[in-house]
Amino acid sequence: MAIGSIERLSVVIPCRNEEAYIGACLDSLMAADPGGAQLTIIVCDGMSDDRTREVVRERAAHRTNILLIDNPQRTTPFALNIGLEAVPFDLGMILGAHAEVDVDYLRVCMDALRTDPTIGCAGGVLTNVYGNAASRCIGMAMAHTFGVGGARFRTGGKAGYVDTVAFGVYRREVFEKVGWFDEELVRNQDDELSYRITKAGYRIKLLPAATAQYHVRASYAKLYKQYRQYGYWKVYVSVKHRAVTTVRQVVPSLWVSYAIVGGIAAMFLPLLRLPYTAGVVMYALASVMAAVHAAQGSKDTIGVLRAFWILHAAYGIGYLDGILHFVILGRRPSRSSSVLTR
Repeated sequence: MAIGSIERLSVVIPCRNEEAYIGACLDSLMAADPGGAQLTIIVCDGMSDDRTREVVRERAAHRTNILLIDNPQRTTPFALNIGLEAVPFDLGMILGAHAEVDVDYLRVCMDALRTDPTIGCAGGVLTNVYGNAASRCIGMAMAHTFGVGGARFRTGGKAGYVDTVAFGVYRREVFEKVGWFDEELVRNQDDELSYRITKAGYRIKLLPAATAQYHVRASYAKLYKQYRQYGYWKVYVSVKHRAVTTVRQVVPSLWVSYAIVGGIAAMFLPLLRLPYTAGVVMYALASVMAAVHAAQGSKDTIGVLRAFWILHAAYGIGYLDGILHFVILGRRPSRSSSVLTR
């Protein structure tokens, strides 16, 4: 704890080439209620070659609590660790450059940590912001349980304990007990830390009263690449811990396996054609019904349906690739998989 019992809150923002978003992200933090804490905002930049650094410097010129630090490794876990180690803190928060926190986000999360010592991390719910029709459909798919399962920081719901949150506020003692972010993980580094936190006996709390806006990336191609990486790296996390960290992570790979293996088997075994076709039809009907429910207008239904299929296929294919790569062949992550998609 800081001198005089004033808590020190560090907010770390990893970024690279985020000139379109980093300014609004910083502005939201400067307007937020820090809940009586001493706030330091640390932007860890992966050597941007656009105007990101200039935008940060412009705001830092008027606020001494905004720091710009280089991240020559250019990956998220390095940025998070560099930022958290930059200055002493009692509570540490991670935030994406594409996000903007509401005025009460910091205070609500900190109050939860103050009132319950069993909570190691607290975070809020994301509200998607759409830049165009594609991002609108992708965001609606990612905010629906059919698209992302039980990821309640995306789907919302009541306050309660969960397996992970997106932009969490952590106790310093959590890092001292379970370690920092795993710098091997290009993806899933926050999920992996959440697993270690809960395994150590702490709880993670979702607080719907704490909300943040997230600008959804506007490309189905980028969505596919992003979620294929998620699936791939999730297997590596499971191999490292010798455990399946969440049940929902295996569902997309089971569906992809069913679609591919079942389809091939049905070609040669006529008895399997009817049950296989029935399974495919059931999935198609369920996805259409979910798309109708998730879409905010009939014009969005096809786009949401497309996003659902991409989410499931990409994650499942990535997961199966990870099983082949890490479990069957026993290899390390490939060089291409370490290139962060945007």
